[in-house]
Amino acid sequence: MGKRNNSEKSGSMTWWQLSLFGVACTIGTGYFLGSGMAMQMAGGTSMILFALAATGTYLVFDVLSLMAAADPQQGSFRVYAKKAFGRWAGFSSGWVYWSSELLIMGSQLTALSLFTRIWFPAIPMWILAVGYAVLGLGVILLGSKPFERAEHVFALIKISAILMFLLIAVGAILHWIPGNGHPQFPTTKQAYMPDGSLGIWSAFIYAFYAFGGIEILGMMTLRLKDPQEMPKSGKVMIGGLAFIYIASLALALTLLKAERLQAKESPFQLALSQYDLPLVPHIFNAILIIAGFSTMVASLFAITTIMVTLAKDRDAPPIFAKTTNGNRKLPVYAIGFTTCGIGCAVVMALLLPDSLYAYITTAAGIMLLYNWLFILLSAGRLLELSVWGKIKRVAGMVLILAAIVGTVFHGTSRPGFWVSLLFIAVISCLTLWMTRKWRRGDTSGEKQARELVIFERKKEGAR
Repeated sequence: MGKRNNSEKSGSMTWWQLSLFGVACTIGTGYFLGSGMAMQMAGGTSMILFALAATGTYLVFDVLSLMAAADPQQGSFRVYAKKAFGRWAGFSSGWVYWSSELLIMGSQLTALSLFTRIWFPAIPMWILAVGYAVLGLGVILLGSKPFERAEHVFALIKISAILMFLLIAVGAILHWIPGNGHPQFPTTKQAYMPDGSLGIWSAFIYAFYAFGGIEILGMMTLRLKDPQEMPKSGKVMIGGLAFIYIASLALALTLLKAERLQAKESPFQLALSQYDLPLVPHIFNAILIIAGFSTMVASLFAITTIMVTLAKDRDAPPIFAKTTNGNRKLPVYAIGFTTCGIGCAVVMALLLPDSLYAYITTAAGIMLLYNWLFILLSAGRLLELSVWGKIKRVAGMVLILAAIVGTVFHGTSRPGFWVSLLFIAVISCLTLWMTRKWRRGDTSGEKQARELVIFERKKEGAR
């Protein structure tokens, strides 16, 4: 794999800043709300599932970081898939990821609306979703630097929220805080297998979903001062997340009886609501909103970036690669297309307010794992792995496939599985159609690409 071009400017991020950025892109409603779904289906076994998901996430990030350090690319995993298997792989990988992030935005917008309705129950969910979508677009339109700074601040807030929960939970267990709770760590079989072994298997997807966001680090490698430090940033991030995730789950399970768990309420909020803490639940709710908004904005950034790289490779209309004049160089057409996608997510929030979150969350998690499989497969072609490296790569694929297949066996996750297959079927048909078009030679596409180059040159000349 090729190295970074010497003429290309080096980034300004340090490894720890990238790690903090990764935390901001990862900790969101997938953890704060989705973990409740895992606990509801798997009980105390959800702690083991999160440990396995952390292992699988690390195995994916390990090979992604090696590819990114050797060949930093704005399109990251999509470019590596293209180099490994050909243009069809880059095309399908990019559109699978774009679709998964679109579903994640729908999931985040729904969760944000649910959290906000705790304070404003009379406001319809779709109005709240529109408001958050507009705010998210506003952050993206400010440019990459303000976006990065905002995500660093959001990361610190999220970490503070989890630490606050850990401290309060310990205080409650030690009976330092008055309330109606009766802390007791789960010990019965029912507490660990509320829906049986199939329920545990089906809950695996929600543990993986809580770690979604590592792929964005691959896109940010170009912003690093030294791309060789990317592996370090990911290891620190994933290790830290695994620890605080499992610790907070253990405390939540101790404070909260399994029958009180609900898919539409954060288990951490429910646990805190049992104690005489008049302001803390509201503070925690505000933090949950910030967490969900942060990951939604990260998804906006991700799908806009992927759309630009797709357009540059003529795997999407070339107009989406055009940028505005000035220092920020915003890809306004790509952002406009993203806005249409957000509109679809808002419509889904309007049409399916009751069942949307579980279905969309599952489908988004599955689509994300499809792309992680692409990353592992690409690594097998592009990297010279040791025997141990090959074993780790296969282990990662086994864990991911186990999480995907498990969604078929539970009523909560099964509809999301079929939604993800529908997306895959559409993208596969589109890929086959485009492959035939590429074989015939798409002269109109070449003309559009030349026009884009001329357009960019004229802009440079005008400046």
